[in-house]
Amino acid sequence: MSVNLATNVFRQEILNLSAYKVADAKNLIKLDAMENPYSWPELIIDQWLQAIKSCPINRYPDPEANDLAITLRRVNRIPQTSAMLLGNGSDEIIQILLMALPPDASIMAPEPSFVMYRQIARSLGLNYHGIALRADDFALDLPAMLAAIENHQPAVIFLAYPNNPTGNLFSADAIEQILSKTTGLVVIDEAYAPFTDASFIARLDQFPNLLVMRTVSKLGLAGLRLGFLAGAPELVEQLNKIRLPYNINSLTQITANFALNNIEFLNRQTETIRQQRGEVFNQLNQFEDIKAFPSEANFILFKSANIAADDLFQSLKNQGILIKNLSPQGGPLHQSLRVTIGTEQENKAFIEALAITLNSAN
Repeated sequence: MSVNLATNVFRQEILNLSAYKVADAKNLIKLDAMENPYSWPELIIDQWLQAIKSCPINRYPDPEANDLAITLRRVNRIPQTSAMLLGNGSDEIIQILLMALPPDASIMAPEPSFVMYRQIARSLGLNYHGIALRADDFALDLPAMLAAIENHQPAVIFLAYPNNPTGNLFSADAIEQILSKTTGLVVIDEAYAPFTDASFIARLDQFPNLLVMRTVSKLGLAGLRLGFLAGAPELVEQLNKIRLPYNINSLTQITANFALNNIEFLNRQTETIRQQRGEVFNQLNQFEDIKAFPSEANFILFKSANIAADDLFQSLKNQGILIKNLSPQGGPLHQSLRVTIGTEQENKAFIEALAITLNSAN
């Protein structure tokens, strides 16, 4: 007799989910995942190899990652009154936070936004509520957000700042109203902080229910899988009870600490990406069929007026360029694609491939 063991064993919430898919980028120019495209200078690599040479990999890592935490606090200018929680990427921090909630808790976030807010909330059986952004400019629909807060009383609200995948910054005044109106926690996700001058991290002391989350991935250290959360010590203390021991491995601790103490080369790369973002934005908007949206991140969202997003995506892929097709998500992302800012040569290849596709359709 055949028995579907998965159906019998796993919760219905898990069975209803779809796994997060990562595209195969082999032999393609990879502009789909918001990575820093630049490698490290040879001198920095040599110094890093010396730094990890004596790493005691036969021993467990520092469970508190104390040296790294001190560096993260200094580089990110975290108030001394705030505590920190380190995670294996932002994903683990989101998971830890949501695991701490009662089973009937409600979670809220604007949509479209970072998909892991919804994915993790639903995997834990929590009540997730996505509130649509304004369709014309992807701004927060503040009346809808405030009404949803009143109706659902969310335990946690996630606000990506800048937002992924739209790239825009939400109104700081609107965020302040949300902070003041909710009795729950508000997590400002500043994953793209290196590419904008806006931040709430200096304001942690002003709002007892504010938590700020960041990652080193977009800065150029995506392979390390390191994120952190900063906020009131009484909140972080409870979350640390759930954090698994030794969650930040020794090589990540040493490497991230080394890189952040030599951050000047990463800052130069970031400035180049910001400059290239402006050039790609202007080039995109020179195409009559393309509408590009302003971005404070290291990517640009754009829409095609006359070519189906699926066809445009496939044409670019056939020419060796991999970007992100967001159109299947529907709603305000219908006909939308997202391109990560690469090197100058990669950006040029993308624009040239896009021009070929658009010209062939006319």
